[in-house]
This record gives sequence, structure tokens and C-alpha cells, in this order.
Amino acid sequence: MAVLFSVTAPAQTSSTHKQINVQKAIENLFAALTDADTMAMKKFTTNTVRFYEYGEVWPLDTLISKVMKNKATSDFKRTNKFEFVKTTVNKNIAWVTYYLQSTFTRNGKEELVKWMETVVLIKEKKQWKIDVLHSSRLPKK
Repeated sequence: MAVLFSVTAPAQTSSTHKQINVQKAIENLFAALTDADTMAMKKFTTNTVRFYEYGEVWPLDTLISKVMKNKATSDFKRTNKFEFVKTTVNKNIAWVTYYLQSTFTRNGKEELVKWMETVVLIKEKKQWKIDVLHSSRLPKK
């Protein structure tokens, strides 16, 4: 695995099957964000999901609105890379901390953005869903 970040927290060295399922739910949500697939975004989140971004509290509708603005840009593209730091599963609740690196292309310009995020997931009807996502944008170096 390539090193994406220069940080003090080590990456998770190996994951159990349960941890991988939880991590996949997060990756699926970001794939839906990237594709502006609002139905999939709803599929991978609870009805009460909250995103804590830039000092604000966003319900899913706010995130969808921002995603749709990006989709309106004809050359918009986003790629995501994850480095999972810690994944804890306890019955029907899980929490995950990871580094996210996204490359955005819009209007012919490319921008690299990095975050450290923590997500709380709840298992509903045998499917992991994001209930809380707290994001801290990392400074550019």
C-alpha cells in the first residue's frame, strides 16, 4: 500500500471480515458522492445522518445539494483514496477513523485535498449505514 499521508497515526495493518464490511460501506458512500448518485447516498446513510464539516452540521440534503453543484461542472471528476487507521466493530455499531485523499478536477484544474475523518455506523437490516461523519481538513503542505 502506498503511503498517502505523513502522519503520526499508523495505518491499520490488517482488517477482519467485519471491519472490511464496515470500511466498504464508507467507500461505497464516497463512490456515490463521486458519481452524484443520490439514491445510493441514501442507501448508505441512516435517516438521521449528520455530517460535521467545516464547523457546520449538514443533513444529507445539504451534502446532496453540494454534490449536485459539482455535477453541473462538465469536466468534474473526483478520485478518492483511503488509509484506514482504526476500525472498531461492537455488535450493531462501528466507528472508523481514516485519512481520505481526494483529487478534484474542475474547469481544467486539479486540486488535491486531504482530510482525517471519523465515522459512526449503525447496522440496519444487515447493512452498515453511516450515521455520523466528522471531517477535519488537513492543511496543505
